[in-house]
Amino acid sequence: MSGNLFLDWAIIAVSFFNAILLLWLGFTVLLNSDRRSPGLWAAGAGLLLGAAFFISHTAIIGRGVITLELGSTIFWWTIAMVPAIVLPYAWYIITLWYSGFWNDRHSDLRRRQRPLLLLTSAGLALGLLSLAAGMMLLAVPSSSLTNLRLFIRWSVAGIPLLAVGYSIYVVLCIGLSLDALRRPGPPRRVMGDLARRRAHPWMVAASLAMLLVSLLVTSVVLWVVQDARQRTFFDIYLSATRTFAWFDVIIAVLLAFAILMLGQAVVLYEVFTGKTLPRRGLLRHWRSAIILAAGYSLVVGAAFAIQLRYIYILLLTAVLMTLFFALFAWSSYAERERYIAQLRPFITSNRLYDQLLTQATPQDLDLGPPFRTLCADVLDARLAYLAALGPLAPLVGPPLTHPRRENLNLPPLTDLAAGFSSPAALPLPLDPALYQGAVWAVPLWSERGLIGVFLLGEKRSGSLYTQEEIEIARVSGERLIDTQASAEMARRLMLVQRERLAQTQVIDQQTRRVLHDDILPALQTAMIKMSSSQLNGEMQQAVETLTAAHRQISDLLHDMPTITAPEVARLGLLPALQRVVDNEFKASFDAVVWQITPAAQHNSGQIPSLTAEVVFYAAREAVRNAARYGRGEGAQEGEKRPFTLTLTADWQNGLLLTLEDNGVGLEMTGATNKGSGQGLALHSTMMAVVGGTLTIESVRHQHTRVVLTLPLP
Repeated sequence: MSGNLFLDWAIIAVSFFNAILLLWLGFTVLLNSDRRSPGLWAAGAGLLLGAAFFISHTAIIGRGVITLELGSTIFWWTIAMVPAIVLPYAWYIITLWYSGFWNDRHSDLRRRQRPLLLLTSAGLALGLLSLAAGMMLLAVPSSSLTNLRLFIRWSVAGIPLLAVGYSIYVVLCIGLSLDALRRPGPPRRVMGDLARRRAHPWMVAASLAMLLVSLLVTSVVLWVVQDARQRTFFDIYLSATRTFAWFDVIIAVLLAFAILMLGQAVVLYEVFTGKTLPRRGLLRHWRSAIILAAGYSLVVGAAFAIQLRYIYILLLTAVLMTLFFALFAWSSYAERERYIAQLRPFITSNRLYDQLLTQATPQDLDLGPPFRTLCADVLDARLAYLAALGPLAPLVGPPLTHPRRENLNLPPLTDLAAGFSSPAALPLPLDPALYQGAVWAVPLWSERGLIGVFLLGEKRSGSLYTQEEIEIARVSGERLIDTQASAEMARRLMLVQRERLAQTQVIDQQTRRVLHDDILPALQTAMIKMSSSQLNGEMQQAVETLTAAHRQISDLLHDMPTITAPEVARLGLLPALQRVVDNEFKASFDAVVWQITPAAQHNSGQIPSLTAEVVFYAAREAVRNAARYGRGEGAQEGEKRPFTLTLTADWQNGLLLTLEDNGVGLEMTGATNKGSGQGLALHSTMMAVVGGTLTIESVRHQHTRVVLTLPLP
């Protein structure tokens, strides 16, 4: 320790900080990779070796450089020196792997760097042998191994050969790493060239910081070697302790900067893990690791600098860890709520029922606002296009655009679709000049196959899209296309249904008019003429046949429904229902009782016309079934009672319409007519479509009750 409180605090704090971040990066690279290739193992091992160096550095500084016992000296200096020798070479190997050295045996990078790789490998082997020899000299008594000691002291111009060799070795490794980064080879990873170009500034910054570290280390080594001619290393250290401490802090800070740059390249562009796209969660965890390392190192460094008792240091670290996990949980929940707030305009209801059922003519579903919210607030895209492909394209229509564009001139997307072979297909890079500024094409799939493509422009922040953002774009685009296609299909079916209903009503009206105005009078005239003439047996039979046909047509006209849909739109639901019951079915009942509350009378007029028509036809079907089958057949005269229909309308958070008769019940009617009830099943489905319900309750020989409910929207 230097004796300066703040200097000692800085040394321990920065050393702790570097050790924690290197441990986190090493384990993250090893645990989150797609394929554990040799290059990946080298990257993870190099990061963990760096962590081991700073762990040993912290232990040596904390125990004191000159107060260590022989065993502790050998142990900690070995742990420190092995990474010091291996790390420059490991960084060189990592940059070669990252730059594509092993991807192409005939690349310019391979031809340029291969002999230099052999040279640095020899330097690594010589350094490790020298380290082993030095540790043997510390462990074995001074009277032994004299020749080995003389070998280690070989010098050039008074400077030990090993010091010169180590300095050249370190500078060579870092310099060659910069050359590999400046002129890399071909990438093997999908979209690797883009990730490499984006990560290049971070990697170069880390390499330059390590180059400065190597120059500083070389300067310190040369200074110590020059002074070692007159005095021992311990004398030098005692006389210049604070100078060594300043060198230590500067070198550690430069290495901390290099670690931060390397970490940014790892989490932003997945340069070592092999992932195609970065992950937003990894960036969030990296920031949490930086906060943890900074807070922990500051607290523990201060505790060691003021020589606090170990029990207090333990308590401080326990409190700090607990506080960190509490903050981490809080930030996770805050992040989750932020994501939900961003996605809420997209995941909320599209009000499909309202748009289809509250209009006299169903309108097109507008999905532009949620699409643009998704692109602007969630994906942070400068521009985006969503185009449907395959059988859904005619239903979806023109592509959705962000920002809104009236005239979008995209090239045919069939060639682009041919590049997507499966739902696991990765996004394809695009030529922005050809695709109106879009640089990525995300395929959209369903059980029907490829249904569309999501074209994304650059992010406004300039960074890459994360893996989570691409998944959100994929899932959201598929949902938007399905929703748009379903809404358009439902809209077309509603229009077709209403058109057929109108045609049926016109046909019914024409049929009623022809039967009533033409055919029935003609039949009646023929019967009168035939009756006025002398009837023989055949003529009498013809008159009876005509009379029976006249009666059947009259009954048919009586049973045919009148055209009431326009009356529903004009009068309202309940008045139109009262009119159809009085005009068509009143004669079928001994009594019809209406019980309508003022709230139902007032509020039922506010129901949209299309929804009111569905409720009206369901109620009319229930009344028709009661009129046709409610009395039953075969009842004894003494068992007959007045056949009554009671209609009750109430408003309880919506319309509650009850139709009840005191007839024989559904079981009896089902025994005589197996077709009864099928109409109500159809109308119950229509009620479900508009958000209501139709329920039936029947007790034999007592009553049949049909309840229609339509909750408030």
